[in-house]
Order: sequence, then structure tokens, then C-alpha cells
Amino acid sequence: MADDTPMVFIVGVLGNIASFICFLAPLPTFYRVCKKKTTEGFQSLPYVAALFSAMLWIFYAYIKTGEILLITINAFGCFIETIYLVIYITYCPKKARIFTLKMIFLFNFGVIFLVILLTHVLAKERTARIELLGWICVVLSTSVFAAPLSIIKVVIRTKSVEFMPFTLSLLLTISAIMWLSYGILLKDIYVTLPNIVGITFGTIQMVLYAIYRKNTPVKDQKQPENITDENVNTTVSGGNQGANTGFVDIEIGEKKQTEKKQEQGVNARDQIENNTKTREGI
Repeated sequence: MADDTPMVFIVGVLGNIASFICFLAPLPTFYRVCKKKTTEGFQSLPYVAALFSAMLWIFYAYIKTGEILLITINAFGCFIETIYLVIYITYCPKKARIFTLKMIFLFNFGVIFLVILLTHVLAKERTARIELLGWICVVLSTSVFAAPLSIIKVVIRTKSVEFMPFTLSLLLTISAIMWLSYGILLKDIYVTLPNIVGITFGTIQMVLYAIYRKNTPVKDQKQPENITDENVNTTVSGGNQGANTGFVDIEIGEKKQTEKKQEQGVNARDQIENNTKTREGI
């Protein structure tokens, strides 16, 4: 087994625990969705990407063989992300449901099948397959780590950390540190590289929190449109070998736009009723 030494096993278990907690971070969001029976406009793409990433790392661990700790956490990731997506599809609007199903079939079926096909066609030997698949995982995980850039931009612009919980940033950083250590101990560059990026972004987030934590929220013109306390969802998915893959899902203001349309409809109806009453009076 790749993780048969005590130190590697302990670090891997700690990584599993940290990632397990990160995977459960969106539970309050989905509890609210079930309770209100509406997705309130937040996006499904982070959960689709997390499921895709977890599936890809399971395939990597299977090809490499002996990576039980990578398989366990990402198997749980597949399970919990599937539940999240089922809940989302159940309560989201029709347009969002169609988009989500398209993304699921595209990434979690189409791209996964393509990756499996390429690794067997382009790489005949097991070592070559591990290398090819490993770099695919690195590219995917590194690009996913860029997701927090949006929330970092919001924090710097507003000089407020109301959209960036410290506990979440800390958990993500700890998770990345655990999996970085695991990759170093195994001398696995494909596990190591993405978590260097993860630690970097996690550290930046915590530094920003330390700088702006005492500031009161700034409601200025430069703040991104439609960003409020209600329509900012910070969701976490540990798709990177069960490690730190933080998705900051900022809602596009769909809920606000819907409310505005409803308000306009009510105003229009009231105006029609008033006109009718006026005509009746005449």
C-alpha cells in the first residue's frame, strides 16, 4: 500500500477528517433550501465541479493502486455532492434545473468518460497512465482553486470580511496543509502541487480577514451589484484529493430580480384596479 507507513497514514487520516468537515460546510445552506423549498438563486456549478473533481481523484487513486485514503474521502465527497445536487435540482427553477442537468451530463459523464478513454488510448503502460491522469488532476484542481479570487476581490473592494467567514478559510487551509504533507511524504507531485496553491489562497484570505475584521460593512457604489448578506453563499467542496477546494458562490441576484419583478407586477395590478375604480366612479 502507498500509505502503509504510520506517519503517512496518520497525516492521511487527518486530511480525511479536515476534508470531511469541509464537505459538510454547505449543510446549513441546503437545510435552508429544504425548509424554504427554494434555492434562492445560488448556483449549482461549484457542486457539479466538486463531484467531477472527486470522481477524477478516485480514478487516479484506482490507477495508482493502494491509495485507500484518497478513495475514502473522495467516495464520501461523491456521496454528499450527489445529495446536494439532488436537493438543488428538486427546488431550483426550471431553467436552472436544465442547466444543472446539462453540466452533470457534460462533466460527470462526458468528460470523465473522455479522460478514462484518453488514459487508456494514449498511455499503454501503468506508469504513463498515472503521469497523464496526474497532470490532468493537477490542472483541474489548480484552476478550481482560483474560485476564491472572486471573494478576495470583494473583500478588498468593500474593505469588509462579511462575505468571507474566517472559520471556513482556516479549515480549507488546514485541509490543504494536511494533503500537502501527505503528498510530500508519498513523494507524489500530483497531490502536492494543487495544495501549494490552496495554502496560498487560504493564507491570503486569513491575512485579509486580520486586516479588515474590525471594519464595518461598506455599502458603496463600487460594491458588486446585488451582493447582500442573503445572497452570498460560501460553499465548500473538497474535490482536490479530498483536500482544499474552496468554492465561493456569490449569487447573481436572481432572488432580488424575481422580487423586483413581483413588486412591479403588484404595482401594475394596483394601478389597473385604481384605473378601473376611477372609470367606475366616472
